[in-house]
Amino acid sequence: MSTPRAQVPGRAPHPSGGRPRVPARPALVAAAAGFLFLLITWQVVAHGPLARVDKRIGGAAVRPDRVSGLLADLGNIAVAVPVLAVVLGYAALRARRAGTHRWWLPAVAAAGLMAVLPALIVPLKEAIARPGPPVMGSATGFYPSGHTATAALAYGAAALVLRPWLTTAYARRGLLAVCAVLQLGVAYGLVRHGYHWPLDVVGSWCLCAVPLCALRLLLGLLPGARR
Repeated sequence: MSTPRAQVPGRAPHPSGGRPRVPARPALVAAAAGFLFLLITWQVVAHGPLARVDKRIGGAAVRPDRVSGLLADLGNIAVAVPVLAVVLGYAALRARRAGTHRWWLPAVAAAGLMAVLPALIVPLKEAIARPGPPVMGSATGFYPSGHTATAALAYGAAALVLRPWLTTAYARRGLLAVCAVLQLGVAYGLVRHGYHWPLDVVGSWCLCAVPLCALRLLLGLLPGARR
């Protein structure tokens, strides 16, 4: 006797009886973020009006202090990646104990995104070769911000993987709020300390939104995923 689809352990029933519906919102966000990244990159490369305003705002915002330095450090690989590793290990253990089908997939997908980050960021930095704020000297390669990308992918992926294991809506919203505060804290620290121009940060956010949306789509297709 075959087991009805809705009764298979670890699989949530689907109203249509077929495959889970692909969420549209992440795809729209990814498309919008990709467009904004191209627009910002064009302005940076062409030294357009947006890039000139960016330098004025960034120059006026620089006031290096201990707090901004500590916030910027939250985007270091040595800080963000261990946080992601702990969350992925916890989520994978919970999924395995729950008997979830392909319990390892979310952790592997999130770790894979983090692993390919340098291959995405470093060539862009070298090709665009944007100078940094005056306090950084004559070095180039500040766009897009690597610290911002590290924080965005590490904390963002950690939140996406951990979210399904939180039992209340308040806890899930709190998790997303913490993730947003971390992103804003890193951004503030980088700009305030003079490590990056504001557009370096915003461009990096837009770029990283694309793989994060892809991860969200993947997680949304898994059995039992919360929409």
